Amino acid sequence: MKSKLQYLYALQVIDTNLDELQQQKGDLPAEVQKLEEDLAAQQDHHAAVEQSMRQAFSLRDNADNEILTLKQKLEKYKSQQFAVRTNREYDALTREMDAASETIQRLEKEMEQLEGQATAARAELAEIQLVIETAKKNLEEKRTALAEVSRLTEDEELHFQHERQKAVARISKSDLVAYERIRRAKKGMAVVPVKKGACGGCFNKVPPQKLLELRQNERMYTCERCGRIIVSDEIVELAKKPQ
Repeated sequence: MKSKLQYLYALQVIDTNLDELQQQKGDLPAEVQKLEEDLAAQQDHHAAVEQSMRQAFSLRDNADNEILTLKQKLEKYKSQQFAVRTNREYDALTREMDAASETIQRLEKEMEQLEGQATAARAELAEIQLVIETAKKNLEEKRTALAEVSRLTEDEELHFQHERQKAVARISKSDLVAYERIRRAKKGMAVVPVKKGACGGCFNKVPPQKLLELRQNERMYTCERCGRIIVSDEIVELAKKPQ
C-alpha cells in the first residue's frame, strides 16, 4: 500500500508540473483549437454553398436544354398543322402545342430563379472566401506564437511525459481511473499531502484518529469534505526519491 500511495502522489507531482507548463502557454492552445474549429466550419459552409451553386447551374442548363427541345417540337407541330386532315387531329396537335408552350413558360421562370440562386451563391462564396482567408491568417499567427512557447518548454514537457509513463505503468488500472476522475473534478489536484493536520486541498481538518491511521500508510484515505486522496509526509518524502 505504501508503494501504491507513493506512486499516486508521484504521478500527481508530475501532472502538476505538466499543468504548470501548459499554463505558461496561456490561452494559446484554446485559441488555436477554436480558430481551427471555426476555419473548418467556414470551409464546410463554403463547400455546401459551392455545391448549391453548381446544382443550380446544372438545373438551369437542364431546363435550357429542355426548352430548346420543346421549341424544336413546337416548330415541328406548326409544320404539321398544314398536313392534318381532320378536326380531331388538329385539336390533338393544338393541345400538344399548348402544353409545350406552357412548359416552356414554366421552365423559363425556373431558369430565372435558378440563375438568381446561382448568382447569389457565387456572391456568397466570395464573401466566405474572404472570411476563410482571414481565419487562415489568424490561425497561422496563433500557431506560430504557440509553437514558440512550446519550443521553450519542449524539453521539460518531454521529460515529465516520460516520467509520467513510468509512473502510470506502476499504478493499477482501477487506481488510475479513480485518480483521473478525482483530478478532473478537483481542477487537477487528486492527491494532496496533509498540512498541519488538514487536507492540503480544501484545508478541512483531519480527525486525530484518522491522522494516526493515515501515517501508517496501510490504506488509502480520502478527505471527508472534498474527496481528494490524502497522504502522509512520509509518502511525500518517498515520492521525492529517484525511482
